[in-house]
Amino acid sequence: MKKVYIIAEIGINHNGDLDTAKKLIDIAAAADCDVVKFQKRNPDMCVPDSQKDLKRVTPWGEISYIDYKHRIEFNREEYDEIDRYCYRKNIKWTASAWDGDSVQFLREYDLPFIKIASASLTNEVILEEAVRTFPKVILSTGMSTKKEIDEAVKMMNKFKIWYGKSERFGLLHCNSSYPAPLEDLNLSAIKTLAEKYPDYDIGYSGHELTLGTSVAAVYLGASIIERHITLDRNMYGTDQSCSVTPWGLFKLVSGIRELEKAYGDGKLKVTESEKQVLTKLRK
Repeated sequence: MKKVYIIAEIGINHNGDLDTAKKLIDIAAAADCDVVKFQKRNPDMCVPDSQKDLKRVTPWGEISYIDYKHRIEFNREEYDEIDRYCYRKNIKWTASAWDGDSVQFLREYDLPFIKIASASLTNEVILEEAVRTFPKVILSTGMSTKKEIDEAVKMMNKFKIWYGKSERFGLLHCNSSYPAPLEDLNLSAIKTLAEKYPDYDIGYSGHELTLGTSVAAVYLGASIIERHITLDRNMYGTDQSCSVTPWGLFKLVSGIRELEKAYGDGKLKVTESEKQVLTKLRK
């Protein structure tokens, strides 16, 4: 079993506060995650006109939804500092791009890959921009039918031929409920994706409240694990309740690394640690 690539999804759990983002980066780095991931949007493009003026109760008072989205969005100054901070902490960072502007914004940084969220799986414009811009694209498949996933893969392969930029693709099995009910996780779909797309890196993006399911995803073949992380599940924000706490993140990473060591090659044999016991007990 090769080493699993672990993505600590900060997303928007920083609530627009750079110090909170740095604390989450510290935790991910200390837990030995491979990368932290944010979410990048142009709210003016992503928020439908019908929702922009809707009122929302926030820690900053009752404000319009568009003002709230701008309030929690990091821009150039914050991402420049995130880039420097992650370099000092020896951990990579990246982001999900929710619109074409955000793809172009992120191209200014040396990112290991770009992530396309489940919500954008059918968005041909974002898929094209991502494939023509980044060497690796990872796509979550939540809320999607087999036909929609097939179409997204066809589009990405087509754009790869056209532009020759992306060298590698990843597909993450996902249930987009927040939090996701255990009976809806369908972890067996990881094997289905691996069989159907053998040239893709297959992983799992989890939104459930448990940890063991994400470790089980590795056993089923996931080479990438993505989980949201938070300082406290009681913090303000829609993603906090289904995120992994600092203690949980350490436990999750430890569980994955233990499975990697224990998985083995499946051959029936006497191990080195058993040989001394063998000579003692089978005289």
